[in-house]
Amino acid sequence: MTSEPTIGVLALQGDVREHLHALESAGTHAVSVRRTTELDRVDGLVIPGGESTTMSRLLGVFDLLDPLRARLKDGLPVYGSCAGMILLAGEVLDTRPDAVNFGALDITVRRNAFGRQVDSFEEDLDFAGVDGGPVRAVFIRAPWVEYAGPDVQVLAAVHRGGAEHAVAVRQGPVLATSFHPEVTGDLRVHRLFVDMVRESA
Repeated sequence: MTSEPTIGVLALQGDVREHLHALESAGTHAVSVRRTTELDRVDGLVIPGGESTTMSRLLGVFDLLDPLRARLKDGLPVYGSCAGMILLAGEVLDTRPDAVNFGALDITVRRNAFGRQVDSFEEDLDFAGVDGGPVRAVFIRAPWVEYAGPDVQVLAAVHRGGAEHAVAVRQGPVLATSFHPEVTGDLRVHRLFVDMVRESA
């Protein structure tokens, strides 16, 4: 791989354009992914926010479910934000029975854990693995992690209701956040993922 890997953004729903811009600004070549042939050509993949059950249905419509499962099994670096975290989780609470998740992270997540759209909020978080002080996190109908397995590194957490809930995790080549760094202009999470893609080469 060259110093500029190709990273795809799953372009079925959500903040596709914002992720593409953030990845390009973070020093990589970014492309939209809607077809298996496009998935085959990327060195890493971002699964953006959106509506997780709708995205799982669209993955089936576009015949991407099995190809994506295969690439994840082969160690494709992937970053999921918000709905992307839900799709990457091993177990999902408060979801529809026909929803798909890939089990790429040994985590249990709860959908819409922070509440409805009107309960969206921003918060500064200490984020392990990035320099430069707290990361401004935007939460929109966000999940949180209720369980993280022993091989999962918790990178950031929030305190709600007297408990701490993980909102950013990493396991090997898989990164996930409950929040949306693509909307803030802060490139540090995307740069972390670009570095992960380079390391996996």
